[in-house]
Amino acid sequence: MKVAFYSSKKYDIDSFGDANGNTGIELNFLESRLEKSTVPLAAGHDAVCIFVNDYCDADVLEGLANLGVKYVALRCAGFNNVDLQAAERLGVEVSRVPAYSPEAVAEFAVGMIMTIVRKYHKAYSRVREGNFLLDGLLGFNLFQKTIGIIGTGKIGLLTGKILAKGFGCNVIAYDLYPSKQADECGIRYVDTLEELLRQSDIVSLHCPLTDGTKYMINDTTLGQMKKGVILINTSRGALIDTAALINALKSGHLGAVGLDVYEKESAYFFADSSAKIIYDDNFARLLSFYNVFVSGHQAFLTVEALKKIADTTLQNLQDRANGKRSPNLVERK
Repeated sequence: MKVAFYSSKKYDIDSFGDANGNTGIELNFLESRLEKSTVPLAAGHDAVCIFVNDYCDADVLEGLANLGVKYVALRCAGFNNVDLQAAERLGVEVSRVPAYSPEAVAEFAVGMIMTIVRKYHKAYSRVREGNFLLDGLLGFNLFQKTIGIIGTGKIGLLTGKILAKGFGCNVIAYDLYPSKQADECGIRYVDTLEELLRQSDIVSLHCPLTDGTKYMINDTTLGQMKKGVILINTSRGALIDTAALINALKSGHLGAVGLDVYEKESAYFFADSSAKIIYDDNFARLLSFYNVFVSGHQAFLTVEALKKIADTTLQNLQDRANGKRSPNLVERK
C-alpha cells in the first residue's frame, strides 16, 4: 500500500519511521497540506494520511476518488475537516486515532492554567533580561478555586482529576452525556452550561467541534461568566467566537485567556511565520493582549502521543490493506 502523507513534519517522519518496520506500507512524506491544489500529489497512491489542518471537503474528496484514492487516514482524533457525507457518496473510507494520549493534552491544559495564573512566561522573559522585579507577577492559589470543565471525554476527565486530586480544586463539569467516571475523578456535574459559567473561576474547554458546539463561547456565554474569569482552550479553535472573545478582553470582563488552538489557525500554525505579516486582524489583536497566552497547537506533542498516533494509524492502514474492517472507521451518523 502506498500512502501520500500530507503536512509531514520531522517528528512525524521520525515517529512513523520508527513504527513502520515491516508493515509493507510505503509512506511518501509530503510537506504540503492537503487542499484542492495539492490533490494531484496523491496520484499513484492508495491512501492519504492527513492531520487537523488539512482540507478534505467534497472537492478534495472527489479529486482523490478520481485518482483512485479510496482511503483517508486521519492521524488525529478530530474529523471535522472531512466531509463525511461526500466521503460516503464517493465510497471513500475514513479512519482516525480516537485516543492517542489524553494525558498529554490534559497535562498541557493544566500547565497552561499554571502558566497564566503564576505568569511563568512573563517571569522567564524578565529574568533573561536581568529584571528580577516581582511587580506584575502576582498570581493566586488554585486550591479551593472552582474550575469548570466543559466536555468530559477522556481528556476532560483527566484534566478535572489532576485539578481536583492534585490541587484541591472544586471541579464542576457540564456535558450532554455525563461520564460515570466523573465522581471518582473528583468532578461534580451541574445541570446547565450557564450554571457552570456563573460559578467558575477558570473555564477549560474539552469538546469536539460539531455544528452544536461551534461558537459555544460567544457574546452571550461570555457574559454569563464571572468578571475576571480565566478561559482555556486546548480543544478546537472554533469553539470560541474570536470577535466576541476580543470584545470581552477589551471590556476587561475576562481576566486572562490561554489558547493552544485558534479558529483560523491553518494559515499560520505548524509553520514558521516569523518573517510573515499576520493578515488575520483578529489573530493579530489577540496576540497583542498582555493577558492572552497562545501556543501553536502543541498540547498533543509528546513522545508517547506520537508513538500511539503512529501505531494506530499504521494499524488502520494495515487493516485496509488486508481487507479488514478497522474499529476506528468514522462514519456519518
